[in-house]
Amino acid sequence: MSMHGYTGGNLLWPTGFSMILVMMFCWWRDIIREATFEGQHTKTVETGLRLGMILFIVSEIMFFFAFFWAFFHSSFNANPAIGGIWPPMFNETLNAWEVPFLNTCLLLSSGASVTWAHNSIIKGSKNEAIWGLIVTIILAIIFTALQGFEYFTAPFNISDSVYGSCFYMATGFHGFHVIVGTIFLTVCLFRLYLNHFTREHHFGFEAAAWYWHFVDVVWLFLFISIYWWGS
Repeated sequence: MSMHGYTGGNLLWPTGFSMILVMMFCWWRDIIREATFEGQHTKTVETGLRLGMILFIVSEIMFFFAFFWAFFHSSFNANPAIGGIWPPMFNETLNAWEVPFLNTCLLLSSGASVTWAHNSIIKGSKNEAIWGLIVTIILAIIFTALQGFEYFTAPFNISDSVYGSCFYMATGFHGFHVIVGTIFLTVCLFRLYLNHFTREHHFGFEAAAWYWHFVDVVWLFLFISIYWWGS
């Protein structure tokens, strides 16, 4: 019975992830066609898209709020089952000033480079915008690789008490957002190369930039609360 449930979980994971990728592809395809080739993105439509993106980011903030709530609730009310202390007894933690700090520098730098790309689009400098996006994507890929290395070498896993559960849920969900944001920015890079953006109409890139800044800010909270304070 347990083996059947375990196998089902393994099968559902790639299927669910592939469905998300397909939905992202279809959404971007429709938006690009409507905006670039059909000219349907009037000021009213753009306002609706902006509000929609803002509400989407707010909904994502609620996810992370739940993870932070679980982490702080468990840390301020340490259960006797974990030794009555936080981090739990016999739970080795990660050094916040090694890979996590390096990742923090990488994400903050990527936030600066995506802002450089945005300002370049507004100025009409296509080459600078392309280089800004390339730098952002490279930094994002390095961040993801380092996060994977951290998971591979971590002295605990998701089943190691409430600390492991909160740590991997919060950082893993953030890592998923980094991957989605990297894909988002890569699509914008190709669109920029194909001259889909103008100085006045480039909401597709703006949405990606907003999403990336959201990823940056969430990581700062993760670094301060989970990596630094929580350890």
